[in-house]
Amino acid sequence: MTEQIAADWRNSLPGWIRPYSETGPVGCLLLGMASGFPIAMIAATLTTRLAESGIEKKTVTAFALALLMYNLKPLWAPAIDRWRLPVLADLVGHRRAWLLVTALAVMAAVTWLGLADPVTDIGMVVAAAVAVGFAGASFDIVIDAYRIENLAPEQLGTGSGMTQYGWRLGNALAASTVLVLAGRVGWSTAYVTATLFVLPALAAALLLGEPARPAIVGAAKRGWAAVQDAVVAPLADFLARQGAGLTLMFVLLHKIGDTVANLSLRLLFADLGFSKDEIAGYDVGIGFVALLVGIFVGGLLYKSMGMKKAVLASLVLMAVSNLGFAVLAMAGHSNAVMAAVIGFENFSSGFGGVAVGAYFAALCDHRFTATQFALVSAAASIVGRTFSASTAGALIESMGYVDFYLLTTVLALPGVLIFIYMMRAGLVDDALPPALRAA
Repeated sequence: MTEQIAADWRNSLPGWIRPYSETGPVGCLLLGMASGFPIAMIAATLTTRLAESGIEKKTVTAFALALLMYNLKPLWAPAIDRWRLPVLADLVGHRRAWLLVTALAVMAAVTWLGLADPVTDIGMVVAAAVAVGFAGASFDIVIDAYRIENLAPEQLGTGSGMTQYGWRLGNALAASTVLVLAGRVGWSTAYVTATLFVLPALAAALLLGEPARPAIVGAAKRGWAAVQDAVVAPLADFLARQGAGLTLMFVLLHKIGDTVANLSLRLLFADLGFSKDEIAGYDVGIGFVALLVGIFVGGLLYKSMGMKKAVLASLVLMAVSNLGFAVLAMAGHSNAVMAAVIGFENFSSGFGGVAVGAYFAALCDHRFTATQFALVSAAASIVGRTFSASTAGALIESMGYVDFYLLTTVLALPGVLIFIYMMRAGLVDDALPPALRAA
């Protein structure tokens, strides 16, 4: 009866919004909110807290390790995939058991960070921040696997969109809540209060239940053999698929042009004479709204266009958006061009984040979801990390802004061309896990 009422309620909604009201995507919104919380505690809020204590975060290099935990999460993702938590997993299921344990770990680590005093013991603050990074990254591993396994293939686009909405909402609310409370009740109470932001993930666990996972065939292994199998099996599964090499090349290269371009935007805006108020209005105001629209449209078109066409469209949009910055560089200080370019770039980024993110989720075999998604998402950003703002600045000095943004457009083309070839050769489908190819 309850399911019938829910179905009737959804059917009364406009068709373009109905997919976002389904249980899976709603659960993704809640999971995204919780996922965006821990990193906010070790990013802007920690920087503000340390500045109040007369400490510059960049002078304590150990703080970089806290954020680095998110890049290193593929190292322990296999343990979360394979190790079944005693007793708790029997009570609530494998994924939900890990979700509960990592949520509690995040709450404990954030509380520790809040209680540590940077004035009297900066080492303790560093240790607590690294603990938040490790717990938050582990929480992310579980959340990614849990949401992917709870979504039907046709829900991956809307689920990806709702995850991004949730992450941005949770991240912004957590950061602002801590900053507002810190001025009234102190940092320690603010951090402890913010631990409540893990609750949406627990609500999602109640809403979605434990996902069904295919069994891993073969005799159970123990000791070092089990460790090797947990690490090797997910890699072997992916690499055995036809087109795996090209798929991996696409993952590594598809975002390099966009990454390099975005490293230099603040330099461009400053050199064109835009004021801080103008940058805030266009980049934060118009850009944020355009991003949200892009995420929403991306989720809908992923379902209506199909995975391959949606991903290709997003790649083309992201490549073309880099040309927009070349146009802005030629136009100079033009508010109209700035608004159009920022709006288009953020729309493309939102659309692309949903389409490509859903494609990456589709690549995961549900026997190894946590490990494979952690590996794919890490690989997608590793090439971009070889570039820095100083690298972009050196290129701009040698070739100028217009040619630099033309170069970033060219850097985006290999990803587009590889994906077109994969589509024509049937390798996009061949690289998917067998269960999804059969769906």
